[in-house]
Amino acid sequence: MDRAVDVLIVGAGPVGLFLANECARRGLSYKLIETRAGQSEHSKALAVMPRTMEIFDMAGVAAPFLEVANRVTRLAVAEPSRTLARMRFEPAESPYPFVAMVPQDVTEKLLVEALREKGGNVEYETTFVTAVQNGTRCGSGGSSSSGGVHATIEHKGERSEVNAGFVVGCDGAHSALRHLLNLPFAGEAYEAKFMLADTETNETLPADEMQLCPSASGPLAIFPMSATRRRIVATVQNPEEDAPSLETVRKILQERGPRGIEARSLKWSSYFRVHHRQVAELRAGSMFLAGDAAHIHSPIGGQGMNTGLHDVWNLAWKLDLVVRGLAGENLLESYSAERRPVIKNVIDLTDFMTRALATPSKLAQVVRDTVIPLVSRVAPFQHGMVQRLSQLGITYTGSPIVEGAGKRYFDESLRGGKGIGHRFLLMVAKDAGPGTTQAAQQLCGELPDIVELRSAQNHNVTLVRPDGYIAAEASAREGAHAIASMRFILEKQVNVTEARTSSAEGAAR
Repeated sequence: MDRAVDVLIVGAGPVGLFLANECARRGLSYKLIETRAGQSEHSKALAVMPRTMEIFDMAGVAAPFLEVANRVTRLAVAEPSRTLARMRFEPAESPYPFVAMVPQDVTEKLLVEALREKGGNVEYETTFVTAVQNGTRCGSGGSSSSGGVHATIEHKGERSEVNAGFVVGCDGAHSALRHLLNLPFAGEAYEAKFMLADTETNETLPADEMQLCPSASGPLAIFPMSATRRRIVATVQNPEEDAPSLETVRKILQERGPRGIEARSLKWSSYFRVHHRQVAELRAGSMFLAGDAAHIHSPIGGQGMNTGLHDVWNLAWKLDLVVRGLAGENLLESYSAERRPVIKNVIDLTDFMTRALATPSKLAQVVRDTVIPLVSRVAPFQHGMVQRLSQLGITYTGSPIVEGAGKRYFDESLRGGKGIGHRFLLMVAKDAGPGTTQAAQQLCGELPDIVELRSAQNHNVTLVRPDGYIAAEASAREGAHAIASMRFILEKQVNVTEARTSSAEGAAR
C-alpha cells in the first residue's frame, strides 16, 4: 500500500497534539484531524504532573509551560472546620518538584504553537469516518497484525481517502475509532454528576496548595490556577440547572470547603457524567487508542490528561522504530501490555479517592478522619502518595520487553528535545573496566542506528529506552556479561538484521 502518511492522528486535544509533535520531532509524516473548528476555549484538564513535565522536557516542549504555570507544592485534606492533613508535594528526584497548573485551553495553544514551529498544522472541521486495514473492514477487535490502513475522512461534507501506516485514535470518550473497532469499554458510571467550575475567589487559600475536601455530600477538590482563580470540582446529586451557577458553587464551597473561601465570580462551568472505564486492548492491528478514547475515570487527583499524554509517549518511539524498519510486531504489542496495568492503577486510585472522600458511612468517616492525620505524617506514606499522583512512580514491571522493574530514568543528558530520540542509550560508568567499555563500544558500533553509548552517573550498566524508562540494568562489576544481557534485551525489541543492514548501507554511503 502506498502511504500518504506514516500516522493518521484522530483528535487534536492535548493527547493528539502531543503525538503530532512527537511525530514531527522524529521525522515521521502524519495527518492530524479534528472535528472541531478550532481548539478548546475552556480550561477543562488542568494539572500537569512532574513526570509529564519531564516527558515534555525530553520532547522539547517544556519551556513555555514553565512560563505560564502556577506551581503547586502542597496538598491539603481539609474539612470546613479543620485541616486533616497537609503534605508537601515536592519530589526531590525530579527537576520539576511541583504540579504545574495550566488550563487545557492554554496547553492546547502551546502544543499547537510548538507543532507549527515544526512546520505542522491541524486539519480542523475534519472527521474520521471509517477505515479498512489489511483488506478487511475493521470491527470485532480488528486485525491482529499491522499492514497499513485505508481511511475515509470528511471535511465540510466532502469525503477523501488517506493511506496511513497507522491510525491512532485520540478522539475522546466517544471515540469514533473505538466504536469502529468494536472494542468494549468496560466499567461503569458514577451515580452523581460532577461539577466543574472555574471561579474567581478571595486569597484565603494559598496559591501553591490544592485541597481535597471529604464530605458525606460528595467529594470536593480545589485546584489553584493563580492566587485568585481556582478550579472547583465536586459531585452533585440531581442538578436542576444546565450548568452550575455562582450560587451553586458558593453553596458547595460553604458546605464542603475550607472555612473562609469565597467564590466572587464564575468564568466557566459545566456538569458532566463521569465513568471509570478502560478498553481491554489498546491496539487492533495497525490501529491504536490513547487518552480518553481508551480510558476515563474520576477527575479527583488530576490524572486524566497526564495518563493520555503518557500513552502516546510510550507509543511514539515504538511507531518510530517500526516505520524505520528497525523493529517489528513484538514492539507494537508491548504498547497495550505496558499501558493497561498503568491505566488500571490510575482508575483504581482515583476511584478509591473519590469514594473515600464521599463515603456516607458514619463509621467510615470516623475511621477516615482519624487515620488520615496519622498516616499523612508518616514519611513512607507521603512519599508513596506523591509518587503515585506525580506519576514518577510509574514502572513497566512485567513488560515483555523489559528486564527488571522498568523504572523511569532521567538526567541532564536527556533534556531539551535532542537529548533522547530514536535510539536506546547504553549508560556505562566512566570507571568501568576495559572489558566492559570495549564490549559496550562494540555493541554500539554494530548497531549505531539503534543504541548510543553514554557515560553513566552511577556504577551500573543501564539500557535506557527512547522514552526514558529502563529496559535493563546490571552492576558494572558484571562487565562484558552485563553488555551481553543488554544485547539480548535489544534483540527482543528490534530487528537486529535490519539494523545491521541499515548501518552497513550508511557506512557505504
